[in-house]
Formats: sequence, C-alpha cells, structure tokens
Amino acid sequence: ISTSSVVTDRFFGQYVTSGAGSGVLITQSNIAGYLITNHHVIEGAEKVTVRLTNKEEYAAEVINSTATLDLAILRIEKKSGESFTTASIGDSSKLIVGQKIVAIGNPLGSLGGTVTDGIVSALDRNVSIDGISMTLLQHNAAISPGNSGGALVNEYGQVIGINSSKIAATEFEGISFSIPITQAK
Repeated sequence: ISTSSVVTDRFFGQYVTSGAGSGVLITQSNIAGYLITNHHVIEGAEKVTVRLTNKEEYAAEVINSTATLDLAILRIEKKSGESFTTASIGDSSKLIVGQKIVAIGNPLGSLGGTVTDGIVSALDRNVSIDGISMTLLQHNAAISPGNSGGALVNEYGQVIGINSSKIAATEFEGISFSIPITQAK
C-alpha cells in the first residue's frame, strides 16, 4: 500500500508526502476486493494505491477506519473478468505462547512480500501506542517500517493477526506486536 498527501508549509509551499505499508486481501465481491490494513498506514492520505503480488496497481477507497483499533478497510475495483486470491483467515483465540508464526510485509515500502519468522511471545498484552490502549499479540518476528498492516500467519498459512508495531529502543530487541484477527472481525 502506498499513500500520498499534499502538505502546505509556509516556508516550502505545497509538496507531496508519501508513505507505505502493507495490507491483506480478505474478501471479494463480483466487482471489488476488500483489504485490511492499519489505520496509521492510511491516516491523512489523500490518495491510496494498492499493488498486489501480480504487480498490478489499483486506486483504493477507504471504506472504514478506526484509530482505536488501528484498523482500516480498503476497497479496490476489479478489472473486467478479474478474480483475486484472498487470504485464509484463522482464529487468533486459539494461539498459544511458543507457537511458530510468520510476518509478511513490505519493509521500507519497496521490499514487498518479505517474510520473517518467530514465535508468539505473549497473548493479550496491554500496550499503549500513541495514547491509545490496545490488547495485542506479542511476538518476535521482525517488523520494519512498511510492514504495518501486513499479515501475521500461523503454520497453516492462516492470517491470525495484522502487524502493527514494534518497540524500538537500545534496551529492547525483538519485541513486535500484531492486532489479533478476532478483533478485526
């Protein structure tokens, strides 16, 4: 997912800022596909573009977005006769600490489809991010800028979380968080 918006600055005038993130294609209708991502990926964006794994790009419409859950739903229109491959959705309530997981994302906005692996470190971790209290899955799969909104999957390839954030400090290493997929339903 790439975003852009026009910013007006009294010193530099108007200029375009851009951002990047990841998303998961969760369902489709006859005419559109629907993706889930993080609210913070698309927040303030005037233009949202989705590039699928087949390298096709689509203008996306934000259907719903909530800062309190840090989730957003995007809609992309299908081209004539097109069909999308949607993700298999798992059940995050059945996770156990120590279970193997894989995080999929787009680090740096240019390395789409990157996977990192790890284990579930904690369930139902209460975390405050930008003043918003959330209950998240803690794991140690590497999450980099651009991975936000990507899939956290179990060993069966089922999406069990949406990658959200990590703690970055010299005192911490390997602490990442994902939104349980049961919160997204």
